[in-house]
Amino acid sequence: MKTTKKKNEFIYFAFRNTKLKIGLAIVLFFVVLAIIGPWIAKFEPTETAGPPNIAPSEEYWFGTTTFGEDVFSQFVYGLTSTFEVGIIGGGIATILGMVIGFTAGYRGGILDEILNIFTNVVLTIPVLALLVVISAYVKVRGVLIESLFIGITTWPWAARAIRAQTFSLRTRDFVDMARMSGESSIKVIFSEIAPNMASYLFMTFILMFGGAILNAATLDFLGLGPTRVISLGTMMNLAVAWSALILKMWWWFIPPGIGITAIVGGLYIMNVGLDEVFNPKLREL
Repeated sequence: MKTTKKKNEFIYFAFRNTKLKIGLAIVLFFVVLAIIGPWIAKFEPTETAGPPNIAPSEEYWFGTTTFGEDVFSQFVYGLTSTFEVGIIGGGIATILGMVIGFTAGYRGGILDEILNIFTNVVLTIPVLALLVVISAYVKVRGVLIESLFIGITTWPWAARAIRAQTFSLRTRDFVDMARMSGESSIKVIFSEIAPNMASYLFMTFILMFGGAILNAATLDFLGLGPTRVISLGTMMNLAVAWSALILKMWWWFIPPGIGITAIVGGLYIMNVGLDEVFNPKLREL
């Protein structure tokens, strides 16, 4: 009964929260476009679709590149790669953050100190520089490899935040009761602590999702992204490499730039809205 009441309360305030609706609408628009895009795109992303350097028209919605490739086709296929990196990379970072954060926060003591030192050491490493070095030495790169690199280098912020929340929950009465009843540490964490942090964990994943997309876009723009897959960052890299800005071919680099900005911005707005929904003190009445 209590769970049903909480769900109804969440749905009520979620539908009333403007930020959440705007952020979700932006993200869903690009998700739907990524799903149906390959079906409505007239060409393959690397296929010669027509004359080079054609501005947007009825036949070529986003124009063509220097090589006559259809920019719209590249854009919708690039969206798929972008979301894949966000889900996989953000998911890996969130899972690692949960494992280390829950363990450190619940166990405490010397184990917490060791994990905290390890987390702080990783935090001091310049992530982008490390990703650039790693990517430079891997000659054949795919979305999965890029996502893995991003996930294993961006988890510390999630770990520190989850550790702090776990510290505050482990002394609660319901956790003490579960511990005294003989439940294992893993069961206490995932049956008592994690459910009470579900909203916080979800918002952490959204932040990791957006961060993974930004890191991937940076690597792709530098020419260190997937070698055989088109992405929004790769589109911008190719546009710059072939002087699209100098040639005033704005239709080649503006769509992927707007796409990345809109997706990450939508995720951030969505996260702010969720924070207001989950936090009674911030709710829109």
